[in-house]
Amino acid sequence: MKHCLLACTLAACCASVTAAECPPYVKRTPGGDYTSAEDRDGLSVVEKFHFSRAVETLTQGMTGSLGADISYTLEHFPNHHRALASMAKLGLRLKSAQPVGARYTVSCYFERAIAFAPHDVTARMVYGSYLLSTGQDAMALEQLDAASRLAPDQATIQYNLGLMYAKKKEYEKASAHAQKAYALGFPLPGLKNKLKAAGKWREPPPAPAVVEAKEAPKAEEPAVPPVEEPSGE
Repeated sequence: MKHCLLACTLAACCASVTAAECPPYVKRTPGGDYTSAEDRDGLSVVEKFHFSRAVETLTQGMTGSLGADISYTLEHFPNHHRALASMAKLGLRLKSAQPVGARYTVSCYFERAIAFAPHDVTARMVYGSYLLSTGQDAMALEQLDAASRLAPDQATIQYNLGLMYAKKKEYEKASAHAQKAYALGFPLPGLKNKLKAAGKWREPPPAPAVVEAKEAPKAEEPAVPPVEEPSGE
């Protein structure tokens, strides 16, 4: 219910936002792709004056409001992962689609980031988390699905997709993503417990034994039996 009310509030705030109010990112100097080593050359300058630890943790702005400093950072590096996360948290804290000092809405910053760097899996994951927090499950699923296609072996993405499908009671899909997440080493048991509670969890089959190639033992030495590697269960 809380998420529903928050989603309605944010939707009302965004009702008047048009495409013209969310223009595409234009590369600046310094600035560019947060995941590019070349573009990140100027990152320290932006962070030094606008994205300190205090700004990131929403404790205090550096040049004005928190929204203004985070906004400045994202106007130079649109897919700055930590700045996107901070902007999302600020919007949720203030229950506002466009925090004080921010030039655009929270969703607009994510849209600009993804349009500029569609390959950026982390930006999509953070956006998915924000959408989930505001009750926009269908849009969150779109972002997580896109992230999964880009990085199919990312355990966190598989886990979150499993949670989404479990919430929708699409247990076959939830189980498939859960099996993959845990095979990739995801440590939290929450999804597994949800599937168990619904009677939909199946333990994965044991991993096949792996026999290491060894030199043939000498006649006077006993043969060493093959060692079965742990299955990870």
